[in-house]
Amino acid sequence: MVTTPLLYWLNVLLNNIRVLLSLIAVTLSSAVYAHEMTPTYPKFTQSYMGGVSVTTMSLFNKRKDVSYYKIGVFTDEWKPVAFVSQYAVIPMLYLDTVSFDVYVATQTLSSVEYICSISQLRAGATIESKICSRVK
Repeated sequence: MVTTPLLYWLNVLLNNIRVLLSLIAVTLSSAVYAHEMTPTYPKFTQSYMGGVSVTTMSLFNKRKDVSYYKIGVFTDEWKPVAFVSQYAVIPMLYLDTVSFDVYVATQTLSSVEYICSISQLRAGATIESKICSRVK
């Protein structure tokens, strides 16, 4: 069989397309279960208390193996920032949604970069998830 350069490159291209389509099929068929936290870019406003700013977040649990999520506030260098919330650790049922307020001293607000929720694993759970919202 005689192979021309054009046929050779078409064959290479078709093989690459087959590999790409296989990878896409595998990626789309595997389910990823994590949790969601909104808004993605929260904004702080002045709270009813002087010198304190507040934002409201919402957390949705899509994991059957996780019943608790820890809340954290961090700088752009991932150093913890002091904050107050109704929950330090939020108890949640599967497919449950919880809204909560995060209070930060207005004088430290300029250092706040991220508000994160971290799954607290039970025995037997294998994957810890951490979701962060970046403060505007």
